[in-house]
Amino acid sequence: MRFRPFTDLVFAPIFRLMTIRKIARMGHPILTQVAEPVTDPTAPEILDLVRDMIETMEDANGAGLAAPQVYVPLRVVIFQAPAGRAGAEIDAEEEYDPTAPLTVLINPEIEQVGDEVELGWEGCLSVPDLRGLVPRHRRIIYRGLDIDGQSIEVRAQGFHARVVQHECDHLDGMLYPQRMPDMRALIFESEVQHWLAEGSQKETDDDQNFS
Repeated sequence: MRFRPFTDLVFAPIFRLMTIRKIARMGHPILTQVAEPVTDPTAPEILDLVRDMIETMEDANGAGLAAPQVYVPLRVVIFQAPAGRAGAEIDAEEEYDPTAPLTVLINPEIEQVGDEVELGWEGCLSVPDLRGLVPRHRRIIYRGLDIDGQSIEVRAQGFHARVVQHECDHLDGMLYPQRMPDMRALIFESEVQHWLAEGSQKETDDDQNFS
């Protein structure tokens, strides 16, 4: 199922201005909690939250954001996987889209497809100025609800799958360094070029602030 454009959501006439919210950083207890399910995805306070999350993500130049990162312990994530980051990883057997428009996903669930796992560089707005090599399932199916309360089910791969997994980790109180098998690959953004120059890992399109 595809989604209605979220330009309708963001720019429709509203009675309050969108707000750029403060982003919680690693060490704050909100980031270690398991978020609560949303009981009514269509509630006005959820729409207000989503609008603010979109404004906050765009202001921070992120690819995604989870509600706990703006101090709201609810199971809501937003993300986008632009076509420019899809790479050349499509093969003849993969007919589903590796990209995603700006998407709101409420009460998400993730199902891995196959056993293939790949490493990729990740950053996080809650772990500023750092990057790490993180293993993720290459292909997944994610399910949840949109802002209208309608069901979503999407197959994803590559960057699209990675960003969804990253954001949903926040809902279970997990940050990407906890997924890393080798903490030597947790480095400052300014030093990534040295790591790549030494041939430790080829550069990928996954080098991105997710949330």
